[in-house]
Amino acid sequence: MPTDITVSLEPAAQPEVIALIEALDAYQVPLYPAESHHGIDMAALSAPNVLFAVARDGQGAAVACGAIVVGAEYGELKRMYTLPSHRGQGIARGLLALLEAEAQARGIFEFTLETGYLQHDAIGLYERLGYRRCGSFGDYVDDPNSVFMRKRAGAA
Repeated sequence: MPTDITVSLEPAAQPEVIALIEALDAYQVPLYPAESHHGIDMAALSAPNVLFAVARDGQGAAVACGAIVVGAEYGELKRMYTLPSHRGQGIARGLLALLEAEAQARGIFEFTLETGYLQHDAIGLYERLGYRRCGSFGDYVDDPNSVFMRKRAGAA
């Protein structure tokens, strides 16, 4: 990750963060049918059980974000997004490392995620970081457009 990038927990409800999430939706919405969209809204991202992290460049601009929804049994990764201009620099890896560490500090040692099958770069990143494909979990149902993944802390 570039040395001028900082990653920290921040509130999700900020104009720059909302713009990142809107960019993520603009990318994903055309790829999948409506029933295959599982993003959560700003109200859910602002809930007390959500860890939300933002990566900022040297000028303080938000360039990436992500969240973990902390549940009783696992933390679910949501809303991971890095601006295309900042991809391939390890920023998503840094975001995920911070989120997982913060969740572990709260007693969560298992992590899950759902992503679209067309998100090849994201799937590759998650696999490199120790996530493995699994069946649907929680309230999800099997969906040919979804890839479900799971990781136990320390599995990278």
